[in-house]
Amino acid sequence: MSRKAERSPMHHRTVPYGSLFRRAPDASDSFIDLNRLVTILMRRARLIALSVVVALALGVLYLVFATPLYTAMTQILLDEDLSRYAEEAETTPQTSQQADTRLASAIEILKSGRLALRVVDALELSENETILNPPQSPVSLAKSWVKSLAALGSDGPAPSAEAEAEGRRQKAAAMLQQALGVERVARSSVVAVSFRSPDPQLSATIAKAYAEAFFAEQLNANVHASEQASAWLQERLADIQQRSQAAALEVERYRNENGLTAARGELMSEQQLADLNSQLIVAQADAASASARYNQFRAIVEQGPEKAVANATIPARQGDNSILQALRGRYNAVVKREEEITRAFSADHPQATALRTEKEDLARQIYQELQQLTASYRNDYDVARSREVSLRENIEKVAGSNAEANRSSVQLRTLEQQAAALKTLSDAYLARYEQATQQQSFPIAKARVISDAGVPTAASSPSRTLVMGLSLVLGLMGGGALTVLQEMRERAFRVGNDIRAVLGLRPLGYLPLVGARKERAQPARAEDGGTEEGDVIPFERMTRIVLDAPGSAFAETLRHARLASDMMLHGRESRVIGIVSALPQEGKSTVAINFAALLAASGKRTLLIDADLRRPSLTAMLKPAPQAGLVEVLLGQAAWNQAIKVDRRSKLAVLPAGGRAGAGESHHPNELMASAAMKRLFDELRQTFDYIVVDLAPLAPVVDVKTFEPLADGFLFVVEWGKTPSPLVRDLLAAESRIEAKIVGVVLNKTDMAALPRYSDFGAAEKYRSLYDQYCTDSVPPVRMREKGATVKAGQSQRA
Repeated sequence: MSRKAERSPMHHRTVPYGSLFRRAPDASDSFIDLNRLVTILMRRARLIALSVVVALALGVLYLVFATPLYTAMTQILLDEDLSRYAEEAETTPQTSQQADTRLASAIEILKSGRLALRVVDALELSENETILNPPQSPVSLAKSWVKSLAALGSDGPAPSAEAEAEGRRQKAAAMLQQALGVERVARSSVVAVSFRSPDPQLSATIAKAYAEAFFAEQLNANVHASEQASAWLQERLADIQQRSQAAALEVERYRNENGLTAARGELMSEQQLADLNSQLIVAQADAASASARYNQFRAIVEQGPEKAVANATIPARQGDNSILQALRGRYNAVVKREEEITRAFSADHPQATALRTEKEDLARQIYQELQQLTASYRNDYDVARSREVSLRENIEKVAGSNAEANRSSVQLRTLEQQAAALKTLSDAYLARYEQATQQQSFPIAKARVISDAGVPTAASSPSRTLVMGLSLVLGLMGGGALTVLQEMRERAFRVGNDIRAVLGLRPLGYLPLVGARKERAQPARAEDGGTEEGDVIPFERMTRIVLDAPGSAFAETLRHARLASDMMLHGRESRVIGIVSALPQEGKSTVAINFAALLAASGKRTLLIDADLRRPSLTAMLKPAPQAGLVEVLLGQAAWNQAIKVDRRSKLAVLPAGGRAGAGESHHPNELMASAAMKRLFDELRQTFDYIVVDLAPLAPVVDVKTFEPLADGFLFVVEWGKTPSPLVRDLLAAESRIEAKIVGVVLNKTDMAALPRYSDFGAAEKYRSLYDQYCTDSVPPVRMREKGATVKAGQSQRA
């Protein structure tokens, strides 16, 4: 099988190497990673500490230059019970909302400008320089200077003496309001009044003066309000009394004009009508009773004499039924006697016949008595009926005469109501006037001092503990903000997990930052194979790290890269590996030389080609300058085996970019890289060498790597630690999927090994670099190593 056929699977595969190492998304990434947070804080500990130190220094400067202020405090109790003995009326208990409103009002009165002016006048503070011109902080001085400069061009006419005095008075009041503190003590009815001043004695004096001014303000307000209320009530009372008297006179005049005579509070006609109505009710009852008796006895009489005795009733009145009752008794006795005689003898017995005759006579008498009673009840009924009719007629006459009086009484009642309302209003205003007159003499304020203001012995401001604590907190916050800013700006690769997370590729390890000091060409040692000129290619010392320190961590990282290449390119007799980076100056040439030297030192036939035709840094290291190189070979001006230089020590063959004559300058590099001559050259080189390491131009600025991609079996990607932007690399590889598919791994170059553990999480491999170095038998050769800008002495071991 030909080598071209062997390469075809590599050129047509669709699954990239990196897909084998892509990390599955972690569900915990959506939450706060405490390990990563602690790592960030430890990494930025110096920045946070610097921020804290700066904040504490500023706090110390503030304490040094700040003016000490002394605070005096007095406490005032607002007590409604203080005036309970002077007030006649019993007040209702206050609700919690009313108490809160009263306290809030008292606080605002204490803060008011009017009370401040009262204190200024009482203590003559308008001439006190401590109040008018207190010591100022540097910031306040700067503000005053700016204001004075702004007012230089706005000078007006000079104010008068009175205006100046009033201005000082108002300024003193304003300064008092600024330095005054008024607040409620917890949920009590106590108000704490404090005053701050550079003079402790002045602080106590002003605090006491504020309490006295508050009491005086309360008393004056009460007296003034009472005087105003008394004057207004007196005026209103005179007017209301006059109107009440006029209304009473109008009632009497109207009653006399309309003849509305009243007795016991009612009109005479109304009393007469009420009496007639009462009599009518009695007459109606009597007529109804007489009618009922008359109808009852009439019905009995109408039934005839035969049934009169059986249906006869005894009248209710004793005077009416005595005769009828006696006859009824005799009748019943005769009937009983007759029955006995009839049962004893017979109905024809003479005595029975005599008893029947007597019974009939008694029945006739009873009937006659019922007729007389019926006639008597008829007369009673007629009399009751006539009396009822007479009363009705009288009522109608009285009601007719009372109608006019009722119409007049409507207006009379209106006048009486007006007079009564004015009388009630007059009495109420009189009571209020008397109360307001009495309250003018109450010399009691509903407040008292429960804690006098003493002279402070220690400054209350600035508080050293508070200032330093606040400085510490602000320093930590500032350091945290700077840390967040630095972390947000962090867009470079720091650890291998960044390679996996961002690119989905395999990280191969770290190469430390090696200084660029050039060394003279050293003759080959005897044990390396002689000292003849040309035996050793005069590369810089840092390009021979894997040869000078084969047991170092630097060489171990490149062995890892070789192992990854062998795994990915397994089965190929000859392997073309391109060394590529995203940007210039990422150290890919140094990596290419050391990687090729490592392969050559292991006994493999290795060729290193400088294919960066635009900036051939590898070729520039060769002394003397080569006469022919890759350009001449591609143009047919030289054979490749004649342009190659061999390092006898490592057996590494090197094909430079081109000779000093600059042959091929008329041809563009990407045209040479994509030419058929390049393809033929690599076909020939594959027949001779096991490894062909190609130092290529950067991927981002030029297209050389893209044109070379079909000839490469794999790429070793070099990324500068902490500098190369990760979005740039990600976007470049995403745009060039064929190149990404051939990347065997990524090497982080120029790594600050001392700072590397600070960028890794707890438990990550980078945290154990010191333990790993125990397996490194060699130190990095004596060249300058840079760690965060500092020069490390030659011979120190490097932690890769």
